[in-house]
Amino acid sequence: MRLKAPVYRLKRQARLLSRKSGIPLHKALDEIAATMGYRSWSQLANSERSNERPAARILASLKPGTLVTLAARPGHGKTMLGLEILVEAAMRGRSAGFVSSEFSLFEIRKKMSSLGGETSESEDRLRLCLSDRIAADYVVEQFSNAISGTVVVIDFLQVMDQHRSDPPLGDQIRQLKLFASSKQLSIVFLSQIHRSFNSQERSVPGFRDMRKTNPLDLRLFDVGYFLHDGVLQAQAFSERPVL
Repeated sequence: MRLKAPVYRLKRQARLLSRKSGIPLHKALDEIAATMGYRSWSQLANSERSNERPAARILASLKPGTLVTLAARPGHGKTMLGLEILVEAAMRGRSAGFVSSEFSLFEIRKKMSSLGGETSESEDRLRLCLSDRIAADYVVEQFSNAISGTVVVIDFLQVMDQHRSDPPLGDQIRQLKLFASSKQLSIVFLSQIHRSFNSQERSVPGFRDMRKTNPLDLRLFDVGYFLHDGVLQAQAFSERPVL
């Protein structure tokens, strides 16, 4: 059974119900679970663990110091999934940041609102960095004072390779790899998939389908998440890059 809202939102509803009705929190949790069709909160929690949301699954893999890519063709939900990862992180007490040259502040807030992320609690932990030009130096500058465990989503990888005056993309990713390791951050790069990908041959794209205009050592990414038609698949390189 799929929940109509993330667990953290249901917990918030239960806390509000507990305060409003003057009932113990565990009873409020059970009442919220009942509205979702479960006998108790523990049954709901066990069911959700066995059917974990993609954003929670990815967030759980984001150990401090890791670089990952989240890639999909346009219209398959990578931006919303990236934002949902940040909302999950903020609601679980982790600092988060979204770096984009593609969306306005209004557009991002609208997307976050649809995910239930427009709360004072999440806003305090979520930083939005909007710029017409995104490069590794900009990311380092914006998050130089970030605390360990911060999750950063960059929208998107290919825009870092658009200006000849910037270092080659491979050098920028190496710089951010070292930065993430030294600051103990987790960085997620949203990425485009080349239009030549054929879903009739393979149901989900992979590293070889990522759109690249210049050479990039994909082994720099600890893991890649690939999304297509609602199916999320993780892939990893066994070889490690030379930094």
